[in-house]
Parts: sequence; structure tokens; C-alpha cells
Amino acid sequence: MKNIWIDKLKEKGMRITAQREAIVDILSQSDKALEPIEVYDLTRQNHPTLGMVTVYRTMECLEELGLLQKVHQDSGCNKYLKVKEGHNHLLICRGCGKAIYFEGLDMEMQFEGIAQQHNFNLEDHWLQLNGLCQQCQASGR
Repeated sequence: MKNIWIDKLKEKGMRITAQREAIVDILSQSDKALEPIEVYDLTRQNHPTLGMVTVYRTMECLEELGLLQKVHQDSGCNKYLKVKEGHNHLLICRGCGKAIYFEGLDMEMQFEGIAQQHNFNLEDHWLQLNGLCQQCQASGR
């Protein structure tokens, strides 16, 4: 996955540095929704000269390319998660940020019915459920 992301960044005209490659590595392997500052802190462990601007620019570009998506939270849309192919829904732990994609809800007919009822052309929808994962429940977060 990492190599695909790097290739897409190159196609977009971004220079691939060791720092940018480390950012992509962290984001493409994470099963958690991450804030830019978390990516910055994780990357700086091995790349102490990394600037926060590089993190923001890389994450914004990955979002434009459809590889990352913003995750909604009480405080806003400040975390990002790698996109999973196909139409999926999402469980997000508000304690640790763990993200689990799931399928199986056939709500398309209900959504289309609501859209028709209000003369609305439905193009897409996003379902995100928030709560606490088992580990965070056990730790009392």
C-alpha cells in the first residue's frame, strides 16, 4: 500500500523525501484515526528535522488523492484515516482512535426514500458510529 501511495504522490508532482515517505508509512499502516500532530510526533522520532508544514501538506495531498479521509469528532474533523475500498461504514473509538470499517447495513433504499421525499438528489452518504472499544472500556477511558 505504501508504494502505491508514494507513486500517487509522485504523479501529483510531490517531491518524495525520507520524511514524506515516513509520513506515508505511518498513515498507510495505522488502524487508528490520527491527528496531524500525532503523525508529526511519530515521524519526528526518526526524522527530528521534520516540519509540521510537511505533515499538513502531505496529509492534504493524500486526502485530495482519495487515500485519506477526515473523521468526524466532537471537536471537529481533525483526524484522518486511510480509506478502504468499496462502500463501508465506520466505528471509531473516542478513547484511542481505533477505527474499524464494517459492511452489511443495507440502508440504501431508506436513504433514497428520504432523498426522494425531500426532492433531493442523493450522491453519497457517510455513516460513522462513535463509542469505546473493548480495551478503552476496560481501562476506564
